Amino acid sequence: MAASENAGFASSSSSSSASSYEVFLSFCGKDTRTTFTDHLYHALLDAGIYTFRDNEELRMGETIGPELITAIEQSRISIPIFSKNYASSKWCLIEITKILECKNTMGQVVLPIFYNIEPSAVRNQTGSYAKAFKEHQNCYGDPTMQKWKEALRKVGSLKGWHSNNIAGG
Repeated sequence: MAASENAGFASSSSSSSASSYEVFLSFCGKDTRTTFTDHLYHALLDAGIYTFRDNEELRMGETIGPELITAIEQSRISIPIFSKNYASSKWCLIEITKILECKNTMGQVVLPIFYNIEPSAVRNQTGSYAKAFKEHQNCYGDPTMQKWKEALRKVGSLKGWHSNNIAGG
């Protein structure tokens, strides 16, 4: 984002009291926390964009679930970083479902990144996503599983960035 665009973005967000964060990052920690997500997080901060990332924003002793849901609801933009193990994380699936809800009800902007995974694997839950859902089947009922699949299908259908098409990616 150019500096002039960022200045307008930051000033417009400061006038909105409904949003505490400009950006919420949703990612599978074991895939991208110390690599891609870390670089993206610091680039956003360096650009003056107030960004939620769980290890910086969640405090010791706080309940994780409500804090994450509140952070998503209070963000203007969500960036899900879909990676190989994203669907294997119950929390990622809860987050993506809430992100879709916020997109539909509050007009939240959703900018997906497909990190070393094909967008079709996210949309159609194939490959590692199919395997993850097979493992989830024993722990979660059909209504929950269907909500998660629908969220992945819809958010995975949005225009986003693919790491194979990013310079250096």
